[in-house]
Amino acid sequence: MKNNNNFFERFSNAATTFTGSSAAFISATAIVVIWALSGPIFNYSETWQLVINTGTTIITFLMVFLIQKAQNKDGKAIQLKLNELIAAHEHASNRMVDIEDLTERELDQLHKFYVTLADLAKKESDIHSSHSIDAAQEINEIKKSIKKIRIKSHGNTAHK
Repeated sequence: MKNNNNFFERFSNAATTFTGSSAAFISATAIVVIWALSGPIFNYSETWQLVINTGTTIITFLMVFLIQKAQNKDGKAIQLKLNELIAAHEHASNRMVDIEDLTERELDQLHKFYVTLADLAKKESDIHSSHSIDAAQEINEIKKSIKKIRIKSHGNTAHK
């Protein structure tokens, strides 16, 4: 079963990469142009129309699943990256890890919290007070100091 999963994973990655390429778009456009130009040869018959309708329907049907798989994988990767950032930040709430499993009502409650936080930030008279070059340099220095302390207390096995 594992070989089938590996094959499907490789196939879906290759198919996703190809279908998102310029070559795929040009190929699809060429097929439609050739089909349209062949209309007079086939007297614009029902069979001629059925060929493009059936072909596009089948391709669209399969692409829905391929796109969904790619989006699921990308979404999971993004969530893991965000979870790592939350876990790595000393002041971030670990409650935010895996919040995608919360109910809509629970997410709305969290949203209200961040709206309130944003409203409070808007009341600050100057955006530069919290987002200045000096503040960025200060934050960087704090992070360097913390890293030095961790290295001293844990030896060279500190998290890099």
